[in-house]
Amino acid sequence: MENNTSKQTKLHVKKGDTVMVISGNAKGKTGVIKQVIVEKSRAIVEGANLQTKHVKPSASNPQGGIEKREGSIHISNLMVVENGKPVRTGRKVNEQGKLQRYSKVTGKFIA
Repeated sequence: MENNTSKQTKLHVKKGDTVMVISGNAKGKTGVIKQVIVEKSRAIVEGANLQTKHVKPSASNPQGGIEKREGSIHISNLMVVENGKPVRTGRKVNEQGKLQRYSKVTGKFIA
């Protein structure tokens, strides 16, 4: 028999984290994660990977025009920023017995 329970994948980043882009066109930019797309292992970072989108006129936007939007970035190209510097993260058990992310540089837990 197969086990049909879906297991949630653990990622090193989550919504609200401040991250730095470490490769790609937006390399070196920092921003806050607005959305994480778990199925595709991608994240949308505020102010990074801007793409041009041509918008048709509609009732809500009668003028239409060209908009700049953030595109998604693969999470392997992101590092969590702590005290202004990107840090590697790991997971270890905290005082309450829960698995929590921590900084491998300082050893402190990341909220």
